Amino acid sequence: MSVIGIDIGNENCYIAVARAGGIETIANEYSQRSTPTYVAFGEKTRDLGVTAKNKQITNLKNTIFSFKRLIGRKYKDPVIQQELQYVPFQTCELPNGEVGLQVNYLQEQHVFTVPQVMAMMFTKLKEISESNLKIKVQDCVVSVPVYYTDVERRAILDSAEIAGLNVLRLMNEPTAVALAYGFYKQDLPEDKPKNVVFVDLGNSSIQATACAFTKGKLKILGSAWNRNLGGRDFDNTLVRHFVEDFNQRYKLDILSNRRAVIRLLQECEKLKKQMSANSLELPINIECFMEDKDVSGRMKRETFEKLSANLLQLIEYTLVKLLRDTGLKTEDIDSVQVVGGSSRIPAFKSLIQKVFGKEPSTTLNQDEAVARGCALQCAMLSPTFKVRDFSITDIQPYPIKIVYKAVKTEEESETEIFPAFHAVPYTRLLTFFRTEPFTLDVLYSDKTGSVGVPKIGTFTVMNVTPTPEGESSKVKVKARINIHGIFSISSATMVEKVTAAPNEQENAQTSEISNSVPENKKSEDAMESDNAGPPNGDISSEEMNDGKSSEKQDNDKKEPEQKKSKNQVKYIDLPIKSEVPSLTKDTLNLLIEKESKMIQQDKMEKEKADAKNAVEEYVYEFRGKLGEELEKFVTDQERDDIRQYLDETENWLYDEGEDQQKSVYVERLNKLKKHGDPVMFRYSEWEQRPGAMNALGSSLQMVHKALQSYETKEETYAHIEKEDMMKVKSIWEQKEQWYGQYLHSLANLQPYQNPPVTVSQIMKEREDLERQVYPILNKPKPKVEPPPEDKNVNGQPQTDSEMQDTNNTSEKADKPAQQSGEKGSNAGHSENMETN
Repeated sequence: MSVIGIDIGNENCYIAVARAGGIETIANEYSQRSTPTYVAFGEKTRDLGVTAKNKQITNLKNTIFSFKRLIGRKYKDPVIQQELQYVPFQTCELPNGEVGLQVNYLQEQHVFTVPQVMAMMFTKLKEISESNLKIKVQDCVVSVPVYYTDVERRAILDSAEIAGLNVLRLMNEPTAVALAYGFYKQDLPEDKPKNVVFVDLGNSSIQATACAFTKGKLKILGSAWNRNLGGRDFDNTLVRHFVEDFNQRYKLDILSNRRAVIRLLQECEKLKKQMSANSLELPINIECFMEDKDVSGRMKRETFEKLSANLLQLIEYTLVKLLRDTGLKTEDIDSVQVVGGSSRIPAFKSLIQKVFGKEPSTTLNQDEAVARGCALQCAMLSPTFKVRDFSITDIQPYPIKIVYKAVKTEEESETEIFPAFHAVPYTRLLTFFRTEPFTLDVLYSDKTGSVGVPKIGTFTVMNVTPTPEGESSKVKVKARINIHGIFSISSATMVEKVTAAPNEQENAQTSEISNSVPENKKSEDAMESDNAGPPNGDISSEEMNDGKSSEKQDNDKKEPEQKKSKNQVKYIDLPIKSEVPSLTKDTLNLLIEKESKMIQQDKMEKEKADAKNAVEEYVYEFRGKLGEELEKFVTDQERDDIRQYLDETENWLYDEGEDQQKSVYVERLNKLKKHGDPVMFRYSEWEQRPGAMNALGSSLQMVHKALQSYETKEETYAHIEKEDMMKVKSIWEQKEQWYGQYLHSLANLQPYQNPPVTVSQIMKEREDLERQVYPILNKPKPKVEPPPEDKNVNGQPQTDSEMQDTNNTSEKADKPAQQSGEKGSNAGHSENMETN
């Protein structure tokens, strides 16, 4: 089972996998650990990742990037409108108000939604994972920015489902970094928490998060962010500077040419990275930049920091806001960890020192920390891995309120049920008093406007009826933020009292199915009175951390006779109609089918391209070999015929064969091989034949020596029966005759002639010889029984001194026999020993 973590950044993606040896980062097919977050569309196929970015300049309008910032937002959102100023591809507004991406795909105009394009990126990352792990990948943990809203998180889950991934958890990026940092720490305190600040400066945003660590626990205290400030803004600062510079010196209107802007942006990004490691003045040079003009410029780190002063002020404001929101002081912070691709800017590190009074630490991998934390979380959630307990308490970024209508006044009332930085996952139990179905509107109460559309969803509790007395029924509603940070009304229950008959009270003992909070007990944090009907909406609230109270309620329901009462209490589950901004099941199935078709299209095109490349490669490779190592293995006539056919195939490739089916290319390659394979066969036979003949000759020589040893009655083969050795001799004579038969003809063979015997036949003859002969020659000698134990004249075992004297005597007695044995044969030696 796969255990992977995925970090989808605005510019690059990273995949980490949990193995028995720890957490590793997966490399793609280009051996790069980062995969660009780019999706490009062509006339026949899609390009994903590295190939998409490499083709960006030549396929500008059909290459989609920065779509992470577009997902889950409306087209008219000011954030989106600002973002669309920097992208060269065409967009439109969809009927539901979301962003549509217009591209030319398969020679037709297509409009894709942002979740569809994100799903294509997930498909690529899934393919990379399966290629590395050699198993099917399904379960994963995906990171999202902490500031993502409910609708943005739902869109990410929809995209993953379209790609066939099962997301075990959507994890906030700072939380993933904190997990990667704290899980391996062995010196965490048990009482007073260790406060660590993590600052993530990525390509398009900055996130600063404060965490409290104790032994085996991680608690997020709060977070501050700027979703419109990242490393790319520093790149754009350089771009604006050089646009003005080149305009003055070269008279070029760069902003009118999208392709030129992209090239300049790429070079400015390289220059920014160079300035992070070098304080000297550095050059920037672009050949054939625009209107066939070469351009050049220079930039120094000090000048760059002055140009970026406003960006640095915004970063400082974000860091100070974190301290203010969390109530932490600089002396309360133990360390500051910086991550993110843009965190290498020296001015950024100086700001960390200025705000927190501490030198920033870079012990974490600045690019891969998020993916590693996600993989670690996936291992903790997976049943196949045994991971030590480590508690994670995350937060949700914005305050959440519900809006409802009061019973008597029919006026809208609102109540905040989850404040900002509230712990998740979490469940709150709300109590309403109603006589009919009612609707709850759930919204973010954020007043900054950074959430885009504040509405989370509308939830209608159905089938609510009054009590038999005509009064309001008590309805308990569970509002929950799950592990993904997504809000939902998970259940609704109507409480109904039933009076038992007098003769049933003693027998039944009046079972009551109790709620998590007894009916006669007020909730400690009740916002309204729960009498017959508070004026503004008769609602009370109870906290249920991480669903534990919910579990308790379910257990209580299984024990109906827990409490004695004169009245029975019935709990009736009520259906809930939810209207949330996520894809319906039918739409999801349709998009999954479309993605599968595009995957098959990509696969077919890849196979066709591979088949065409195989033909082209064979033509050029064989033509080159024909004039070099294969020259002496063909006759003049053969050489002319083969070259003519190679030329015909090359012309066909760039004419009729430009776009053919895979089977056509396969057939063409087979025809090529019919001409070339006989030559290649003669070449390989010529190269391998000497080694094969030498190997067979060595085996024959070894068998011949064994036969000679037996004839001279040497001890080595004396134990082998005569019939077996005669069999060995017969086999040897046959193989020797075969060897001699072809040895002379092969010696006179010309390179361009077909050999009378192949290397495979020679090797087979050797294998047959060794298979039939070696078992006989390697037959083990019979075991010799050990001599009886020597005893002295009294029948007792000899002492060590006696044994030594006996051995000395034996050695003296054996010497003549050994000397005579050496002069004679082995058989004579055996006879002398028996006589002694």
